[in-house]
Amino acid sequence: MILWKINVPTNILKYEQIRAIQPSVRPFKLTDGRGLYLLVMPNGSKYWQLAYRFTRKQKTLSLGVYPKISLEAARAGRDEARRILANGGNPMEAKRAAIKLKREKVNV
Repeated sequence: MILWKINVPTNILKYEQIRAIQPSVRPFKLTDGRGLYLLVMPNGSKYWQLAYRFTRKQKTLSLGVYPKISLEAARAGRDEARRILANGGNPMEAKRAAIKLKREKVNV
C-alpha cells in the first residue's frame, strides 16, 4: 500500500529551448525528467543520455545525438529503458544485444 506519491516533473524540455541552447566552456546537462537529459558539449554537440540505477550502481545509457534523435524519440527510449528496468533487466545490456543482432544480420 502506497501512503504517498511523489510527483516527479517530466517532459520539461521544449524544442524552442533545445534550439536556443548555446554551448558553454564546460559541458552541461538540461534535464527532461525521470533520468533523461541532454548533454551539451563545448563544441556545440548535443547528446541524449539516461541516468539510472541497476544493482545499486549509477549507470548512464546513451540514446543518441540531437537532432538525429528527436525529443519524442528520446522520451520513447527513456520509457522503453524504464520498462526493461521494471522487469529486472539492464537497458544497457538490451541495447548491446540489439546492436549485436543488427550487426549479425548485416554480415549474413
